[in-house]
Amino acid sequence: MVSIANASTDHPNQAKKRQRNIFVFVCLWLLIFLVEFVKGGLLVTLLPVYMGHVLGLPAFAIGIAFALQYVGDNALRGPAGWLAERLGFRMIMSIGMILVLGAVFIMATEKSTGWLILACGVMGIGSAPLWPCVMSKITDLSHADGKYGTSMSIIEIASLGGAGLGPVTVNWISDTSYQSTLWMMLICMTVVLAIALCLPGRKESSSIATVNNHVTDQTHNNAESLTENQLSAPNLSVSRITRKQRLQQYIVLIRSLHIHPLLYPALFLQSFALGILTPIITLYVISQLGLTPAYFNGLLIAGGGVTALGLIPAGRLIDRWGSRYFLNIGFLLAGTALIGIASTTVLAWIWIFVVCVGLSYAMILPAWNSLLANLVPAQERGMIWGLFLTLQGSGLVIGPLVSGKLWDIISPQAPFFVSASSMFILFGIHWIMIRHRKKLAVSKT
Repeated sequence: MVSIANASTDHPNQAKKRQRNIFVFVCLWLLIFLVEFVKGGLLVTLLPVYMGHVLGLPAFAIGIAFALQYVGDNALRGPAGWLAERLGFRMIMSIGMILVLGAVFIMATEKSTGWLILACGVMGIGSAPLWPCVMSKITDLSHADGKYGTSMSIIEIASLGGAGLGPVTVNWISDTSYQSTLWMMLICMTVVLAIALCLPGRKESSSIATVNNHVTDQTHNNAESLTENQLSAPNLSVSRITRKQRLQQYIVLIRSLHIHPLLYPALFLQSFALGILTPIITLYVISQLGLTPAYFNGLLIAGGGVTALGLIPAGRLIDRWGSRYFLNIGFLLAGTALIGIASTTVLAWIWIFVVCVGLSYAMILPAWNSLLANLVPAQERGMIWGLFLTLQGSGLVIGPLVSGKLWDIISPQAPFFVSASSMFILFGIHWIMIRHRKKLAVSKT
């Protein structure tokens, strides 16, 4: 997190900058919490019931609406990060939040199928800049000391807290009126927009060299010869650089990251392991374990509580010891616990395994984000974060599609075993990446 130690001994300008960084960090935390609160309440609880039972819309229309939301959110994260580096976080986040605000307004005022499908799609597009902008700025704020674990842990608390409290709050309020709930979400998004306007504007890129003519000459040579300044220049003239030249720049940038190619499937698997359980976990607990929804809520609170309580201690230890041990232990613990949940109906063991899953994610979430933050270069930070998050988000889209087939064709336990297998594969990929990194370090020396 942004360090505030020894502030009294710093130069006044440094102390002022530190206070500004803390203010920006708080704004980012509130953005994540409130947007996840609104989206969690709408997508998990309110819209499925409101569109299906109250308005009587067909399940196919609801499915299209939700699919457009998820696709818009994930597919546009890379472009949104790219634009944020050029136009500034304030502008891109404000435009995005205006779109989400407009989407919620449509939901509150319109009842036709077409308008509600459009609103869900617009909400996905509007929320696309959120994570790449936040992760890019958090990486920037924590770059000085290289301690990303604590910052990532605090941001994950905002995400989990918002996504968890949103559905609970909506369940409580929507008993009286769906319209009043939608208007409450509209007020929340108005607050979000006000916070977005407090973010830093466009970066002053005085340190970045202008390479308009040089890039044009370089495209006739090997793309590998492009310099770091060329890769980092966000203000290149469109009239002097063709799309082919710009694409060539980004290809060289991605190659320059020195990332093991297995990281890309790992990004997918990290969220796929969770996404494959999302649609069937409630059904499994009720139909296979014979538990009530209230009992299931208790299990969720226990697992989520362990994760929330463990995030900050884990983040601080990650800053001290690195992410390697926490990822290895987290992947193995999660895989083992998921197999345990699918292999027993004894409630005592179910509780133990749920707590183990919560503990494993308290280690995995900050360690994984810290690992990615160390790989993201200062050049095109928003675009690279957008690329990572798009690949990672695709697992949440594909996972639910696979889980239903596994349930129907193989068994209700099959999604848990596939999720556990994904965790073990992630352990293997991480082990290979560590060995590859050690070989690179030895070869450089």
